[in-house]
Amino acid sequence: MTSPARVAVVVGNPKPASRTLGAAVHVARELAGREPDLVVDLGTLGAALLDWSDPTVAGLVAEVGAADLVVVACPTYKATYTGLLKLFLDRFAGGTGLSGLAVPLMLGAGPAHALAPELTLRPVLAELGATTLRGHYVVDSAVTDPAAYDAWLAAVRPFVTAHLDRTGAPA
Repeated sequence: MTSPARVAVVVGNPKPASRTLGAAVHVARELAGREPDLVVDLGTLGAALLDWSDPTVAGLVAEVGAADLVVVACPTYKATYTGLLKLFLDRFAGGTGLSGLAVPLMLGAGPAHALAPELTLRPVLAELGATTLRGHYVVDSAVTDPAAYDAWLAAVRPFVTAHLDRTGAPA
């Protein structure tokens, strides 16, 4: 018997319990068909992210690295992801740190940074070993509107379902 797919969410918003968190959980739920197994809200970890010997952060890195599906969400800061997310991603070994499918999701104030998930976040996730999908960008004013995700979810869901089927746990 195979074990169920592990679904994780990582949120790089410095503000705990942010709208970014809500968006990421929504995407994970829509893609996996259930609640995520692990939610890492980096804004709650504080200075522990700077301590490379911190066992809590090390444990989270191991869990995220082993997840079959990881939604990595972040607000857009200066046309890229936050330094907080960078601190966390730096913990992963290049090329082998992320073993599953990573889905980049970014939020921003306006359409000017719509390419940020593709140009900044997706490449680093691939560099860390993840298989990646086309990222998604949501304008802040639409973050709670399911319609802002629908077309993109419809396009990527077949790939996620196929990946999760290969891991032994249906979406």
